[in-house]
Amino acid sequence: MAADCIFCKIATGEIPSEMVHEDERCVVFRDINPQAPTHLLVIPRAHIVGMAHLDAADLELLGHLLVVAGEVAEAEGLAESGYRTVINWGPDSGMEVPHLHLHVLGGRRMTWPPG
Repeated sequence: MAADCIFCKIATGEIPSEMVHEDERCVVFRDINPQAPTHLLVIPRAHIVGMAHLDAADLELLGHLLVVAGEVAEAEGLAESGYRTVINWGPDSGMEVPHLHLHVLGGRRMTWPPG
């Protein structure tokens, strides 16, 4: 955990959020600035800055994050019509919080290419 990371503080409950899933490895909560009717963030409890900070030791955690993303999308009623998962990395991607996170977006038709 990084003491100054807003996502670490959400994961520990120090900052309240609308949590939709919690387990020993990750938490899922609603984005406070949603870009779709359903916009969830899946974050590891461990502080990982982003994609460039991952290695082979993180494969199990990444798989877990993806499985959880699918489970919460289904629980939110997005599985049948579809949803998008996004992982941003770096300033050009629009990443605002330097803590690895997956966006789960759904509830409307997505366009391609994205913004």
